[in-house]
Amino acid sequence: MWTRTMRGSSLQSIEDYYYRHGLRGAALRKATENDEKYVRILKKRRQTLTKQFPVQPRDRKRYVLSTDQDYLILGKIYELGRQKLSATDKALVKLIRTQLEHHWRTPIIRFLNQLLRKYR
Repeated sequence: MWTRTMRGSSLQSIEDYYYRHGLRGAALRKATENDEKYVRILKKRRQTLTKQFPVQPRDRKRYVLSTDQDYLILGKIYELGRQKLSATDKALVKLIRTQLEHHWRTPIIRFLNQLLRKYR
């Protein structure tokens, strides 16, 4: 469990701590969900970010959304959802949604920007 003697107080530093101790996937998520400091920081962060980026309640439950990039990605997904997408592009957007749970944020932002340019 994350303690005061450990360095950093960001969501990422707490996740990194558990990651370095071998937790991945569901085990990592469970550890962070049970970490009081992580939950407190996450709630505060969500309150701030949801004022800037409105998020649908089902997405708030489904995804961690712990970084600005997560909200940026989800905002682009919402914008694409209002467009008439091809079946292929819909499938890609659906795949990208699944990636919001953890890593691969930067490449997703690049891909979404290219896709948005295609439909603007």
